[in-house]
Amino acid sequence: MTGTPVGASRTVTEQATSSAPRRRVPLEQAGTSPFERGTDGPKVVLAGVDGTVTSMRAVAYAAGLARRQGSRLVVVFVAAPPVLASLTPGAGDQVQDALEELGAELREEIGTATTELGVPLTFLGRRGDPYAELRTVADELKADMVVVGASTQAGHRLVGSIAARLVRSGHWPVVVVP
Repeated sequence: MTGTPVGASRTVTEQATSSAPRRRVPLEQAGTSPFERGTDGPKVVLAGVDGTVTSMRAVAYAAGLARRQGSRLVVVFVAAPPVLASLTPGAGDQVQDALEELGAELREEIGTATTELGVPLTFLGRRGDPYAELRTVADELKADMVVVGASTQAGHRLVGSIAARLVRSGHWPVVVVP
């Protein structure tokens, strides 16, 4: 049987850059951060929702995970009006009203589902850039993971989706639900 001998220090290979040589660090040092994460399972599971099919699947996945792990579920809806709405007089207010109505509908629908599952829910409504708001909330609450739906917009393959930006930020594990 192969493996680490009893009493030997396990290591993780870390590669700083693609051209730099690999250096080995003790496993205990591989994940140091200002606060402890992941020792007893996730305590806070954060999910982003915007009403799309993939974001609703992400919330369902996050709720199931929170139920199984005994975690708190935090769902964040970010009202992000399109840029063109601000250029048309009066359209900005109509778009904002529609986004607030969508947020209220999502709060009710998700609240009903999580109550049936027995999952503690915090639903937060924010305004602004979805990436920035999700990142801020995740950092503030010390989220153990972030769950989002995969983008279905073709342009995100070129520019990058919110999910890809969250993964690149490297602050927490990110689950992208198709």
